[in-house]
Amino acid sequence: MKINHLKKILNSFGENIFFECDLKKKNWFNIGGKSKVFFKADDLNQLINFIQILNNEERIFILGAGSNILITDGLFDGVVIKLGKNFSNISLHSEDIIIAGSAVSDKSLSNFALQNNLSGFEFLSCIPGTVGGGITMNAGCFGKEFKDILVSVQAIDKFGKVITVPSKDIKFEYRKNNLPEDLIFLSASFKGVKSNYEEIEAKINKLKYEKERNQPTQIKTSGSTFKNPISQSNKKVWQLIKESVPLNQSFGDACISEKHCNFFVNKGNAKFHDMKKLIDHVSEKVLKKTGIKLEKEIKILE
Repeated sequence: MKINHLKKILNSFGENIFFECDLKKKNWFNIGGKSKVFFKADDLNQLINFIQILNNEERIFILGAGSNILITDGLFDGVVIKLGKNFSNISLHSEDIIIAGSAVSDKSLSNFALQNNLSGFEFLSCIPGTVGGGITMNAGCFGKEFKDILVSVQAIDKFGKVITVPSKDIKFEYRKNNLPEDLIFLSASFKGVKSNYEEIEAKINKLKYEKERNQPTQIKTSGSTFKNPISQSNKKVWQLIKESVPLNQSFGDACISEKHCNFFVNKGNAKFHDMKKLIDHVSEKVLKKTGIKLEKEIKILE
């Protein structure tokens, strides 16, 4: 739809709607241009109303923590939705079941489980994303994934219909699932195991130490760039990159992390095309050297 028409039909959302909104500060890479529309949904009713007004006539992207995305420097010809505070609620449903909104950070969910003496959530302390994004990509680390603790997920489809999907009906694989890509996750329930606070805390501290020792922090990066090619090689993706590409390779201010070569870094003012060129270059070099075609873990919005 033309932007003037969108301004007319979305006018009722007032201060929650932004047109030609800058996305650069809304992601960890600190890269990106503008979106045609940016909408911050306060609650479920407002989100459903918004989706129904759009009537499936615009591309929609749900922006979580912005920790795993590379955004075009141009105009994203679509709608970016950010879920507001009412999607950040978290509560204990029973002694071992937690319900969390999709905008809850993974670290907050891990900490809530700790406070309620529930084990199984420790790995989430090392994932810099949200519940919604974690379900979307079956996020994981240190041998654990979202599928291991998920009971069910509540979502709305592209027409605003609310649905609940039990975890047993979802086919999870490494960093993906078989749910329709246009679902918007609202909340999820998770099952833990009753344990001792001190033991859970010790596990979390151990995992955090391992992460900080091996992965870059406090810089403009966006997590793991490529998935591990588990069906093609016994080697981790960082090993394939190290064997195939000079680790000082850079394009503009886009470079490879010295600490972990599957993490790419904006060391200053990298542009979208710089980072995209680095990603494509590394992928091509690994394919040429090893015969393995890497699959991106990072999401690219263009």
